[in-house]
Amino acid sequence: MIRQRISYGDSRSQFGHLYLPVADPASAAEGRPVPLVVVVHGGYWSTEFALVVETPVARDLAARGAVVWNVEYRRVGEHGGGWPRTGYDVANALSALDTSVRCALPVELAQRVAWDDVAVVGHSAGGQLALWAVARLGARTQTTRVRTVILQAAATDLEAAGQRGHLALERFIGAPYADTPHRYRDASPIRARVFDAHVVAIHGELDDAIDHRVSSAYVESVRARGQSAEMVIVAGEGHDAFVDPNSRGHRETLRRLGI
Repeated sequence: MIRQRISYGDSRSQFGHLYLPVADPASAAEGRPVPLVVVVHGGYWSTEFALVVETPVARDLAARGAVVWNVEYRRVGEHGGGWPRTGYDVANALSALDTSVRCALPVELAQRVAWDDVAVVGHSAGGQLALWAVARLGARTQTTRVRTVILQAAATDLEAAGQRGHLALERFIGAPYADTPHRYRDASPIRARVFDAHVVAIHGELDDAIDHRVSSAYVESVRARGQSAEMVIVAGEGHDAFVDPNSRGHRETLRRLGI
């Protein structure tokens, strides 16, 4: 399995790991499109966590025949980290599919990639960033189209979390909710503009970090505004199950990706 480090900006954390798929001779012979999956890691928007938490998932997706772009971004605790620059980083990482990511692929592989059927997967805080970035771009870059966004135990309502008080979120936004409610609103996926892609919110029944009812409320709210979205509750699993390729949560993700 081949992994390349590719920068999409000048800062230390503006890079990603690009995984090339394990070759499938049958798929290649039949000319079947190669899936492209963008992965955005979670971890409270903090430098305590990095893209390597998603390495096992990225490797599994590549082993199943997908090109995987596992992105890093500037986080709280480093220069440039925090809202909104962290969000801009993820949007720019998506836009890099047009340039540095595409150029890094062998020509024969690039010709088979499903550039018009990109999937973006975000876990926890990464779900907030993934959804915000896709909405900002209108689910399109210059040469690609995002068709599916998978939110895994995602932070989808930053206003409600801010009103309750959440230290990591306050550090990410840069101020308490009472001081800057508009910043929480602007960053909150539940407030994002409707875009032309399908959103799947997958959440563990036993999640004690973000209650699964947060995702249910998100789906109900955005569907009422016209967003294509669905909810999947995974029985018997918690918040961190999604970074384990052997979990039910990961299998549900694979099912939605069609991999």
